[in-house]
Amino acid sequence: MVVGESSSEGVSNTTNRDINNALYVHPSDNPGVMLVTTQFDGAGYRSWRRGVIRALSVKNKLGFIDRCDDMVSSWILNSSSKEISDCVKYISNSVELWKELEDRYDQINGAKSYLIQKEINDLTQGVLDIIVYYKRMKKLWEEFNTLNLKTQYRCVCGCGAKDSVQKAKQDI
Repeated sequence: MVVGESSSEGVSNTTNRDINNALYVHPSDNPGVMLVTTQFDGAGYRSWRRGVIRALSVKNKLGFIDRCDDMVSSWILNSSSKEISDCVKYISNSVELWKELEDRYDQINGAKSYLIQKEINDLTQGVLDIIVYYKRMKKLWEEFNTLNLKTQYRCVCGCGAKDSVQKAKQDI
């Protein structure tokens, strides 16, 4: 069969065999697969989202957020708790499902931000090995930066608002 010629199933035979093709579906890829080890339960959206994106990337399936919708929707729903998946399972496509979860759960949480800042301020090396201390501090800073990612502005105006916001963030 010529490359690009369709088989009787409507899928290119080349696509069926080319594991680097984004449309290739490995026999182990099925709607029941859990991409991440912990189901999303409403807390820790950013961490869960990052895990799902990494898992999709490893499987060469990031493009599936736009294509092969039912498979991605199933993966997302199966990676969420029953309570959450029951609330969003009738959303028509994976892009809308993804946006709905983001709108519901990717909120800036002032209390959480404060607690992480407090943990950063309170963390001391004490009897900790330097590597353990560094890992803990790095984890806290990464969590803090991820939590506050939405507050970063890309202002190109000359009014000085961007500088004011950056100074306010540094003063926190």
